[in-house]
Amino acid sequence: MRKLSLVAALALGGLIACSTLVNAQDAPKKSGKKGFSVEQRLDAMSTQLSLTDDQKPKVKTVLEDTAKKMQDVPREERQEKMPAIRDEQMKKLKAILTPEQLEKYQKMQQDMRKKGQGGQKKKSE
Repeated sequence: MRKLSLVAALALGGLIACSTLVNAQDAPKKSGKKGFSVEQRLDAMSTQLSLTDDQKPKVKTVLEDTAKKMQDVPREERQEKMPAIRDEQMKKLKAILTPEQLEKYQKMQQDMRKKGQGGQKKKSE
């Protein structure tokens, strides 16, 4: 009887260990970053602004450039340097987007800031 209990306990322990491993593999990986990736931002902009096939690679380049610059800024300097980086991004996007798209983009930015996802509360140009 003891052998049967021991085998059952070992089998149960093995099943629990395996199920934990399976769940760990299925869990999404967190990169430790806040916010959205360049791809997620581009997808949202493509959908909400109806970007043309010509605009998409240009906007992607601007978003990648901005993301790189933001990563390069030390944490303690971010509050000071981010507005200039965002202003530079806006200037580049103004050259790519139509006036209607730009207006929608600025509205999107304001809405995100109101929800607390856009960092500092600052009015767009």
